[in-house]
Amino acid sequence: MRREGTMDTADYVIVGAGSAGCVLANRLSEGGKFSVCLLEAGPPDWSPYIHIPTGFMKLMNHPTYNWCYKSEPSEWTAGRAIPVPRGKTLGGSSSINGNVFTRGNREDFNTWAQFGNRGWGYADVLPYFKRYETKHGVRDETYRGSNGELAITDTDWTHPLCEAFIEGAVSIGIPRTSDYNGAAQEGISYTQRTIYKKRRMSAARAFLKPARSRPNLTVVTQAHATSLLLEGKRVTGVRYMKGGRRGSPRTVKANREVILCSGVFNSAQLLQLSGIGDPQHLTQLGITVKHALKGVGLNLRDHYANRFTARVKNAETLNERAQGLKLLPEIAKWVLNRPGVLSLPATTVYAFWRSNPDIPNSDLQLSFVPASYEMGRQAKLDDFPGMSIATWQQRPESSGYVRLRSSDPFEMPIIQPNYLDSEADRAVVLAGMKTVRRILKTKAMEPYYDGEDFPGEHVQSDAELLESIRQRGTTTFHPAGSCKMGPVSDPLAVVSDELRVHGLQGLRVADASIMPRMISANLNAACMMIGEKASDLILARAPPEPIVTPAVEGAL
Repeated sequence: MRREGTMDTADYVIVGAGSAGCVLANRLSEGGKFSVCLLEAGPPDWSPYIHIPTGFMKLMNHPTYNWCYKSEPSEWTAGRAIPVPRGKTLGGSSSINGNVFTRGNREDFNTWAQFGNRGWGYADVLPYFKRYETKHGVRDETYRGSNGELAITDTDWTHPLCEAFIEGAVSIGIPRTSDYNGAAQEGISYTQRTIYKKRRMSAARAFLKPARSRPNLTVVTQAHATSLLLEGKRVTGVRYMKGGRRGSPRTVKANREVILCSGVFNSAQLLQLSGIGDPQHLTQLGITVKHALKGVGLNLRDHYANRFTARVKNAETLNERAQGLKLLPEIAKWVLNRPGVLSLPATTVYAFWRSNPDIPNSDLQLSFVPASYEMGRQAKLDDFPGMSIATWQQRPESSGYVRLRSSDPFEMPIIQPNYLDSEADRAVVLAGMKTVRRILKTKAMEPYYDGEDFPGEHVQSDAELLESIRQRGTTTFHPAGSCKMGPVSDPLAVVSDELRVHGLQGLRVADASIMPRMISANLNAACMMIGEKASDLILARAPPEPIVTPAVEGAL
């Protein structure tokens, strides 16, 4: 980054050092041709809780490394405000998430393309997924990468409860899958992890750390973006506060482009703070409208889950192993890089299945872990042997919005996902709850199942089950869609299929906010793919040859 007079300047300014931002910082600074400035509102990723995989539990409510957002109360949360954690450090949410690696299924991306987004079908994006990863262990080279910066490993820790849950699921018709990120997503297996050699493999570790020594890359932490600079319809730079609200105001000019990688809440917020959005909303807050774009902040989606809790007999769970004196041998295993609880992702087993046997593809996801948490929140373990199973609608129809609360850039935005607003979502989640109960009552689970702790055996009717999810359901931390990608004919579209903000020059968005529809997965993997593809779009490089693969049963 160079200084021109009193203003810093770079060819490209990236706002947000999350999953996509770290990939872009690496790719745009390769070769030394262009100068790149990466702005991150949070501090460096120095906390040991970031690098020890199970440290995510300590980061769920950590105000230093987490934005600690909350959604607005709604009907299907029984008037509760739901915590919605987002990473606020180098690596963004990839530095505080549960370390589970899931791409989504082929139909997710084919649907994006069907919405008019050229080059975003499954065959088009598969080369980008492969480009950035190295899948350790068994892999199908057609679908998996072997030369990328991001190390992906299989969960190498087994447990009798996990084995029994998998066996129970198979007994009710859910097949085993060898790789849910490969030819077919549908089925059940241990999860894949962004954990390598006992440490978290965040986007910062994989992509930013190797690039930090490049003289043409400048990384600025504690840099809270407050607005975009516009000259007519061209975005020319970013204003930010170095050191937070009481810090010093600074400006960085972009000679070529500004790329927003701030995430689903912050990218929409920054656009609106800059006068880009729905004129009626902006005018109400006294913000001068610079560019009318109604869709900014709309189309917000998230996975909303109910977490079953069951008591366990005849087996030791993480509730006992991860607390007190029994934690000491687990620490020793972590130091010696041996399988143990400190190297586990937040979920040990995933299942992708159908809420109705008559539908052609999976719409239901189950998440199993041999642990249980107070009030179902992944922050504190219960003091009794327990296990948890979460279930959610993979592609929710319910949608909401992100809006400014005020013109103050340090005030949290209004976040309203409208969880379970769609009757279709409620039907899928209800089917998931019944599927979980079927598995828990299988012969394989019989030696270990010691009764349902929540919602409880007394909760039986559909109305009672739905009421239980109203009272204790929560996010699975996958918000997306607030800067929708789509053609200009789409009234809610914010960016084109080249990720350019409609009607503006010099500005793109590249993060989870551009997803036109929710994917059947955690978001980290797809966000890194978006960053990878964005680098080709920005540098006008020819895209890789599409990888056309045969559709197989369960592959969608």
